[in-house]
This record gives sequence, C-alpha cells and structure tokens, in this order.
Amino acid sequence: MVEPLEQQDRDDERGGRYPLMPLRDIVVFPHMVVPLFVGRAKSIQAIEGAMERDKLIFLATQQNPKVDDPAEEDLYDIGTMAQIIQVLKLPDGTVKVLVEGRGRARILSFIPNDLSLFADVELLEDHSVDSPTIEALMRSINDAFEKYVGLSKKVPPEMVSSVSGILDPSRLGDTIVAQLSIGISEKQSILAAVDPRERLEALLGLMEKEIEILEIEKRIRTRVKSQMERSQKEYYLNEQMRAIQKELGEKDEFKQELRALEDKIKKKKMSKEATDKALGELRKLRMMSPMSAEATVVRNYLDWLTSLPWRKGTRDNLDIGHAEQVLETDHHGLKKVKERILEYLAVQALVKKIKGPILCLVGPPGVGKTSLGRSIARALEREFVRISLGGVRDEAEIRGHRRTYIGAMPGKIVQSLRKAGSRNPVFLLDEIDKMSTDFRGDPSAALLEVLDPEQNSTFSDHFLDVDYDLSSVLFVATANNLFAIPRPLQDRMEIIRIEGYTEEEKLNIATRYLIPKQIEAHGLVAQRVRFSEGALLEIVRRYTREAGVRGLEREIASICRKIARETVKSRDKRKRFHVSQQSLKRYLGPPRHAYGRREQENRIGLATGLAWTEVGGEMLTIETTVLPGQGKLTVTGKLGEVMRESAQAALSYVRSRWSELELERNFYHKLDLHIHVPEGAIPKDGPSAGITMATALASALTERPIDRNLAMTGEITLRGRVLAIGGVKEKLLAARRAGVTRVLIPEDNRKDLEEVPAGVLKALEIIPVAHMDQVLEMALLDKVVEPAREAVEEALGSGSEAVHH
Repeated sequence: MVEPLEQQDRDDERGGRYPLMPLRDIVVFPHMVVPLFVGRAKSIQAIEGAMERDKLIFLATQQNPKVDDPAEEDLYDIGTMAQIIQVLKLPDGTVKVLVEGRGRARILSFIPNDLSLFADVELLEDHSVDSPTIEALMRSINDAFEKYVGLSKKVPPEMVSSVSGILDPSRLGDTIVAQLSIGISEKQSILAAVDPRERLEALLGLMEKEIEILEIEKRIRTRVKSQMERSQKEYYLNEQMRAIQKELGEKDEFKQELRALEDKIKKKKMSKEATDKALGELRKLRMMSPMSAEATVVRNYLDWLTSLPWRKGTRDNLDIGHAEQVLETDHHGLKKVKERILEYLAVQALVKKIKGPILCLVGPPGVGKTSLGRSIARALEREFVRISLGGVRDEAEIRGHRRTYIGAMPGKIVQSLRKAGSRNPVFLLDEIDKMSTDFRGDPSAALLEVLDPEQNSTFSDHFLDVDYDLSSVLFVATANNLFAIPRPLQDRMEIIRIEGYTEEEKLNIATRYLIPKQIEAHGLVAQRVRFSEGALLEIVRRYTREAGVRGLEREIASICRKIARETVKSRDKRKRFHVSQQSLKRYLGPPRHAYGRREQENRIGLATGLAWTEVGGEMLTIETTVLPGQGKLTVTGKLGEVMRESAQAALSYVRSRWSELELERNFYHKLDLHIHVPEGAIPKDGPSAGITMATALASALTERPIDRNLAMTGEITLRGRVLAIGGVKEKLLAARRAGVTRVLIPEDNRKDLEEVPAGVLKALEIIPVAHMDQVLEMALLDKVVEPAREAVEEALGSGSEAVHH
C-alpha cells in the first residue's frame, strides 16, 4: 500500500509524485486545452486527488486503447503534465474535465493503487536556442502548415494567422502537431522529442508526408468528381448511402448480389468456356458502378448465361409401344412420320447417344403438321417448344443481337431453350417456308448452323458469344411449299411429305377427333348430338375444298354453335340433335362447291387436266378454239411464265406432228389459236398441264372430240416425251371427286402409285404413258360426221372450277 499523496514530498520544479490518468486515442501536448470525458473509477479518483492539491495531473497515452486497467508497460513513458481547469460531473456517472497542458514529463516509476494511479515523474525542460536553423525550420513549418490548411477541410483557416504569431519554436511545434490528422504513434513521437530542433524536423517530415497524401486525395476527388458529373453522381450517392447502411449494420445488397451470382455460376454445370466467360464478366462487374448502364448489361448477360439448361435434360421414354400408341391416338394416318419417329426411338434404345434428327414436314394446310410436333414430344416425354417463323426477316431473330446494341437479347433458339428448361426438347420450327429476306439479313442462312447435325453441337449465339450444344434437340420444321425453302437448308433436313387426306380418312378424323373436340368445346353432351356419315360426307364434298381438315373442323364448329343456341332456347335440356344430310342446309346454308362435276358430253378442244395446289388436288379444264388468222397463239387465264412456256411447247409438238394428225403442212399460217384456262382471277402456274394443252390443241385442229371420262397430267417436251410431275396422290383424289374413270399419268410416276390409297386405285383406271402419241391415241375419239363449230364455241362457256398453280 502506497502512502497517500499528501505524505509524499513534492518538488514542483524538477518533478515529484502526481496522480496519473491514462488516455485512450489522444495525445495531449503542452499549451493545448482539451476536454476529456472520464469514465474509469481510477481516473476519476486521480482527478479528485489532483483537485484537492494543486490541480496538477500527469496524462500518459495508452499504447493499446482497448486495455481497461493499464499497467506500466501499457503506457508510453513520456506524457504531459497538465492543470485541471474545470471539472463537471455528468448524470450518467462520467466526468467531463477541461485540462491545459503545461509541459513534458517522463515516468520514473509507476505506483499502482487500489483507488487510483500515481507516478513519480521527471519534468523535461525545453532548451530553446535561437539559430538560423531553427528560424529556417519555423518558416518552413509555417509555410507547410498554410499549405496543409489549404488542402485539409478539418482545420479552420484562421489557425494559419494564429500560428504565424508564435515565436517560440517549442510552442509552435506543439500547437501545429495538435492540428494534424496523424496517428497516435506519430503524435507520441513528436511529444517524445525533447529537443525543439529534432521536434521541428520530425514535424516537418510528417507535414510533408500528409501534404503529399492530401494532394493525392485532392487529385482523386477531382478525377472522381469529373467522372461522376454525369452517370457517376448517382453511384457516388449510392456509395455514400451504402457506407451509411454499413455503419448502421444493414446489408450490402450489391455485394450480396455479386456473391449470389458467383455461387450460381459455380453451382451451374456449364461448359468450361461458358464458366470462364461468366467469371470474367463477374470480375468486371465488381469494378463497375452498380447503377451504370454497362453493369445492367453485364448482369443481364450473366442472368441469361446461368439460366440456360446446360446439362439439365429429360430422359426419353424408349418404349416403342407407348410411342406408337400416343401417335395413333393423336393422329390418323401419317404413316411415314410415325415410322420415322419409331425408328429414331429404336436406334436411341440401342445406341447411347445419337444426334437429334432434323425432320421437315411438308404438306398442305390443315393436315396436322404443327400438332404432330406436340405428339412427338408427348411420345418421347420431352419438353415442347414452338417458334413461328412466319414473317421473320431479321437474322438476329435466330442468332441474337450482339451485346454492343441497346436492348440486345439472345435469338429465338436460346430464348426457347430457356423457356423449355431442358437441353433436349422437341423444337418445332413452324412455317419455315414463310421467312423472308431484307437488309437486316437472311434468317434462313442463320438456320443453316442450327439445322446441321454436324455443326449444331457448337452453335454460337451472338449475344451469348459462347458455344452451346444443340445436338440433343429434336428439330421438327413444317412448311407448305418445299420450293420456298432454300436448297442449302433443304439439304440439312430430312424431308417427309404429308399428303392430303382421302374422303375416308377425313370421315375417320371427323368421327374420332373433330366432333368430340367441338362438342366438348361448345358445352354440349356427346350422347345428345349425332352426325350421320352422309352429313359428314356432304360437308367434305360440298362445303369444303381442302387437302386437310381445318375447314371441316370449322364447319363442324359452326353446326355445334347453332345446336348450342337451340339448346339454350329450348326448355327441354335433354333434347337430342341428329345432323343428317337433309338438315345441313338449315345449319350451313346452300352447298358452296360442286362435286363430281365432269363434262356431260365429249367436246372438241376441251381437255380435262389435273392440278396440284397448296390446298390439294383440283380439276383443271383447258379450252382451245381455232380462229382464222396468221398463226398467232393467245394464252389467257392469268397463267404463270412456266405454264405459258408449256403452251408454246405443246403447240410446237403439234406442229411437228402435222402429218400424223392429218393436217396441212403450213396449217398454222392461216389460223390463230386461243388457249384459255377458266377462273381467270386465280393465278395458275406449273409444267404439269403440258400434255393437257397439247391434247386440247390437237383436238381443236383435227376436230376430234376428247373422251369426257379421261383426265390427264404430265409435262411435255418438244419431242413429245411425257415427263414426271408431283402431287400424284392429290391429283388422283381430285379425279375421283370429279367422277372421271380414267387418268393418264407419266410413266416415271408409276412408282408413286404405291402411296395412293387402295380405294382410289380401285375406283380409277390409271394408265401410265411415256409419249404424247400414246396420250392422243387414248384421248382423241373418232371424228364426228358433221362437226359443228357452234358446239366448239359453246364448249368455251363450260369450264370447271379447278385451280392450277
């Protein structure tokens, strides 16, 4: 136990024993007046002890401010002897004390006490010496301080004039160092320098260092200010807000977002190229302002990259029986397509992985091409996505925009994969023949890589800029016309033609699919609505003219609507409805199309041809008349260039066979020939009417009538050869509808008869021909005894409603 202070000898000039108060995070210099808030019991006791004596107290700074009960080794040995000016006790128990530094002092011995701390200290005297060196140092320090005050916003400018009036070098140094924003250790080193010269030199060095730091900060602030004048202003404010939120303990949302993105990238099983690209973009994002436009682009890019199904896919159901049952349930007929899907499944069951097939279903509207894609997906138990390519004219719609453009997005391929959430969906490219080209590029050319099994494993979207594997995707394209698809694109797809339906197939589809679907859609009860077979056949024949069943479904829907209205109006909710052939006129009005319309008698110059259109096969009547003239050929009926050339070829053939046809050698010098195809408002084109035109010309010139029960199709050459044509099945269906009994087809099309339904082959006598002579032999009848020109002219007025394209 140490004796009380009053029992100790005191020597105020050279030192003595004084109460000691440790300081945290502050160094008190001589001549410095500073308020201190004291909360520790021993420090409060030291203040009270000093107040009872001469109000002198020794202030020493702690080396570690976190120590609550410092020992001798926790304090710097040199401190400041200070006088207490004022003491104020606060309500919370702490004490506010105002002290003024008097001079430096060194701890000789540390005297611990249970109540307060004491120390034997030695007062250190300043040895002020006037010398040119001291004067130079003082001037330099004043200049440096003025510069420091100009750069720092923490020191009031009036301090410069206040400091410049201090002539004592020791006091000058102590006054200035108290104003500097430097660390505790650096301030303590200035306090420990007893020699004024050393002190001023050390102070000048510290000031030069601080001035350099402040100048750098000023340059940074200037640069940041110029950058933030536009878009960075908002960022700067957000950074300040974020700093405030951080001080308040709130979460840093941007950093959280970056961490979430990084975790998402690492967890997502992407390709190595995509992972490296994503991490690189994330590093760039960390350096950006979160509110800048570029950061938004990068975030959007990373979102797309991490949301794609890189490895996630569905497992194929390789049960061929299940797939066959699904396809049969959903669609009637379509044998080729179903066989191809089942073949793919069989190979998939034997081989671990094969490249997805790329099928192109080509056929007229309404035959079920689009719905077949859904059935394929259901049979394989894959996800299904559909892209409509009708009217697409921008290459970026397929391959995406580059990220340099505002509002850039990936192409439809990548968008649909993200929507499907699977790397191996069934991908339907609908209406692939309806794409167009303009200054923005050729979208069909962009599809070349997508639809090439050898290339689509490394498909590159302009937006993603990394390779994506499309080889597991099963692509199914649909088109109405094959000739509208560029040849390089056709070469990459497996073309499967879907022909039009026969009447029997349409009746089957209507009974099994369309009628139940429309009855349910219109809120009717299946047991109370019945369609007779005769009514359905009448709708097919006289109310629709199509290869598919879309129009048939519309007519059935129209009948269901009228039945629904009658059901609502009727008080008898259990009323039954029977749609018969006789009641059709009440539901649908008079018939819109003629059926089985052929010529009633054999005519001169009137030949019946067969045409193929986008809506199926049609009858095509070609009329020819001979007029006095000078050998001019007139062709009318809104015919295309190819059909006009067929007319020229037909005439040249007839002229070359003048002898066999028993005509004069120069018969065409005295005659004009007029070929007309009725329904002139409808465009017609194609080469398959060549033999029909030649037959009509030969009949008109020889005045031999043409067999009304005969229809024909085929292209003609100048030597009379009959060349192959397309759409044999549709043309034979049209011949059967028209009621003709014999049909001439090119010999080269004999192989196509295998795909024609047996019922059609049984109803028609189909005769393959190789030369025009055979056609004339079968088509031209014997010359009438008294040929009447009026009969030929009358024939010009009777035409069929067939259309030829």
